Amino acid sequence: MHKSTTRRDVLRSSGALASLSLAGPLAATPGLRVDDYVGPMTARQPHLPGKAKSVIFLFMYGGPSHVDTFDYKPDLYPLDGKTIDVKTRGRGGAKNQGRVVGPKWSFQPYGECGKYVSQLFPNVAQHVDKMCFVHSMYADSPIHGSAMLMMNSGSLLSGRPSMGSWVTYGLGTQNQDLPGYVVMLDPSGGPISGAKNWTSGYMPAAYQGVVVRTTGNPVFDLHPTGDTTRAMQRRMLDRLRDLNDEHLRRHADNTELQARIASYELGYRLQETAPEAFDVMSESEQTRSMYGLEQERTFDFGRKCLISRRMVERGVRFIQVYSGGHHNDNNWDAHGDLVINHERHAGNTDKPIAGLLADLERTGLLDETLVVWTGEFGRQPTAEYAKGTGRDHNSYGFTLWMAGAGIKGGISIGQTDELGSAAVVDRYHVKNLHATILHTLGFDPNGLTYRHAGLEQRLVGVEGAEPFKNVLS
Repeated sequence: MHKSTTRRDVLRSSGALASLSLAGPLAATPGLRVDDYVGPMTARQPHLPGKAKSVIFLFMYGGPSHVDTFDYKPDLYPLDGKTIDVKTRGRGGAKNQGRVVGPKWSFQPYGECGKYVSQLFPNVAQHVDKMCFVHSMYADSPIHGSAMLMMNSGSLLSGRPSMGSWVTYGLGTQNQDLPGYVVMLDPSGGPISGAKNWTSGYMPAAYQGVVVRTTGNPVFDLHPTGDTTRAMQRRMLDRLRDLNDEHLRRHADNTELQARIASYELGYRLQETAPEAFDVMSESEQTRSMYGLEQERTFDFGRKCLISRRMVERGVRFIQVYSGGHHNDNNWDAHGDLVINHERHAGNTDKPIAGLLADLERTGLLDETLVVWTGEFGRQPTAEYAKGTGRDHNSYGFTLWMAGAGIKGGISIGQTDELGSAAVVDRYHVKNLHATILHTLGFDPNGLTYRHAGLEQRLVGVEGAEPFKNVLS
């Protein structure tokens, strides 16, 4: 390639790799050469010995009803249909009264711990002895968009780095050939806030999440077009690296360029590594069956869960799996018919999640993998509409559960009131969840910082937050 070739010429001729918007887990430190951004980087050490090496975050988009799933409230059953005095704040605004919607499914005890679980999750219920339930969560917003941003980034406003970005920033990568932060969306589409939920915010763009598909090519535009060969790609990337290196010597703080360089190199490597990493058919029939891949309704989420295990095996730090897309019929946002909605989504995810927990335990990966299940908030004990079985949003109280990576199993912490309308005992904010996740990875959640706008920014906020109490073994 002639020396007069410009960066634009190379970009125009480099085909598929030029259109990739991958984000590799490579650090961007002003002043280094391009080689330092795209070359090998060993995993970094956290503050303390952490039991978790990876996180699988199962996001039930739309807000599953805690009182119909894992937060047993027997006092609600006889109140079904009655109007009672109860303070709520949801999509319908702040109210002092509401029509009660009694739980629509029965609960029964499971495991040695005797944890009561709804009949919606008969397969997940088999694993309660390895799970910790937090029944006293609360958030700052009952509106989907801002609540999702809070759950994903610790802020109601967009522009802050997401959890996965903080994790890859803190730990680096264990695998140079796969992204450090992977996002798998529902087949019906992404969440209402879109890419803001996996952005790197004010951090270098190299820390943002990589959205991958679970069917077909894992990443759009991954493979070269036309007659471009691997050797031709390598020559173009080497020339582009030389040109970018020259540019960076004049603009060393251009993190977007640094991330793009890392993207090209990661994309080049992914052409060989991604097909194998996402090949679930190489798993045994017994393993595929654990995840429900033989059934149409569980195939999609089961495939995502199985890929999550394969990602963890290959050193990916943070994997986020969404159940539910943008439109209400396709997520857990049950304002109208709670029964149809929750039976659909629980039925799609119950067996795959149980398979994931069993498989992680079978392979020994559960000891070093933190699994988190949550929505952006819960549901009220009362309805928003005059008729129907649906429930309004509830940010005053909801349930999540965790398993693996040193989390005590068979326990429940915190409580909502007798109606499930608000957290009242050992209340925990979303930032306490973030602090717990970072702690399992070996970080002091108040010590993992990134300087921006004159402040030492934190995932848990400049004011800080503490992990859940008594959940770590």
